[in-house]
Amino acid sequence: MIDVSNLSKSYGDVEALRDVSFNIASGEIVGLLGPNGAGKTTIIKILTGYLQPDAGTVLINGLDVLEHTREVQAQIGYLPETAPLYPELSVQAYLKMMADLRQIPEAEQRALLSEAIYATGLQDHLTRPIAHLSKGFRQRVGLAQAILHKPRLLILDEPTVGLDPTQIVEIRNLIRRLADHSTVLFSTHILSEVEALCDRVIILMNGQVKADARLSELEATSDAVLVLERRLPEAQNLLQHLPQVQGVGLFNSHDGFPAYRVFGRKAPAGTAGYNDLCPAIYELARKNDWPLRELRRDVRTLETVFNELATQGSAVTNSTMEVAQ
Repeated sequence: MIDVSNLSKSYGDVEALRDVSFNIASGEIVGLLGPNGAGKTTIIKILTGYLQPDAGTVLINGLDVLEHTREVQAQIGYLPETAPLYPELSVQAYLKMMADLRQIPEAEQRALLSEAIYATGLQDHLTRPIAHLSKGFRQRVGLAQAILHKPRLLILDEPTVGLDPTQIVEIRNLIRRLADHSTVLFSTHILSEVEALCDRVIILMNGQVKADARLSELEATSDAVLVLERRLPEAQNLLQHLPQVQGVGLFNSHDGFPAYRVFGRKAPAGTAGYNDLCPAIYELARKNDWPLRELRRDVRTLETVFNELATQGSAVTNSTMEVAQ
């Protein structure tokens, strides 16, 4: 559905995007994640044909955005960070106006308007002026105009920014329902949004793709955590010499006991997943009669991955990632 290749864009001396490439297949829900100023909105404006890149190509459903802008825009539903609303209009009048602007034939408008209204839960607010709606319902109106023409691609820029927790949950549920019929790309700087909605994330920092992978791949790890009753001088050296161990770090657990984070190497090419170090660590602890309190496989969250990329500057693309320890 989306094919971005070697995309670059600068604003004067500021390089907003640098050689960005990624692909999104039909039916995916993909989060475009990055801090403020990472280049997310610039990418979205280029994808939707509102901004021309300095270099690179963008294909939407096989069509070049620069050469077939109108045809591409007809296939896209777009909700910018600030929804394009007319507060003096009623919900019904606004959506009718958008249907006319979309050049939807009169004979089809009734069915499409009804479907968009019920999909976004606006049926009880049609006669209310948009200015009188809560921010959550104004966001629903913005989504309704974006899906009115049943687009194949739905692009949302920070769709939950400024909403309260209840409204965020409502918009998340709505996006999940919309994904039954459309490919969804949404930008956000909120990690929990990606974890709640996406199977895949593209992490953008300083105008570059730092990671492009499924969440399960990003969070996969062979690292293990060993907690002992007391500190043992020889433990770190013995752990370091286990096969498939890349490094060992010492820290204090939450309850003050000495803990070791054992960093494992990724499984060799051609084999599945990551090595599980726990059996080897347990056998080492049993053999040396270590006072074991806890042994578990370490868990990496999206927040951990994001912070590692931000602090270490690890550039990772394509479908897998291995962060250097």
